[in-house]
Amino acid sequence: MAELVYKNIISDLKEKIFAGKFTDMKLPDERSLAEQYNVSRSSVKRALNKMSNEGIIFKKRGSGTFINPLYLKNESIFNYEEGSNLGISDNFRLKGKKPQTKILDFQVIKPTSELQRDLFLSPEDFVYKIIRLRLFEDEPFMIETGYIPIKILPKLSRTQLESSIFAYIQSELNQTASKSFMSIYAEP
Repeated sequence: MAELVYKNIISDLKEKIFAGKFTDMKLPDERSLAEQYNVSRSSVKRALNKMSNEGIIFKKRGSGTFINPLYLKNESIFNYEEGSNLGISDNFRLKGKKPQTKILDFQVIKPTSELQRDLFLSPEDFVYKIIRLRLFEDEPFMIETGYIPIKILPKLSRTQLESSIFAYIQSELNQTASKSFMSIYAEP
């Protein structure tokens, strides 16, 4: 039940954020939100922490909790709920689009020190470097460069890369991907 409570708070706050209910970009304090939703402060705190982790809001010590203006400008076209598939292909299929993938490069490399840190790897680990052109409705959408530790998917091949990696993990390996990290860069 507590699980549902904090998700309901998040859902309602998101609706209010996009409806422009917080004109000063500041959310009410935890105590006020707990009273407003008639829930415990711990439920409110959990909801706010989750929203903060998702980049929707940020907390400023001594000033309160504010809406991240970047979140409002860049409402994601990717909708990830806890326990859902994290893949781009599946997100577009849900919206009725036709995704396609073309492999531009697939190789095994020694990760940079930055990748080792980001992916929690040791210096002797190797990763797949995957560069794919993503198309939706036959139009190029993005060039995606991904890195996957070999120890996570030791038998990954070009065939699996031509469709959703997340679907492959779920259907073929009977596992669930719990995290995916994405950085987006725009180039002319």
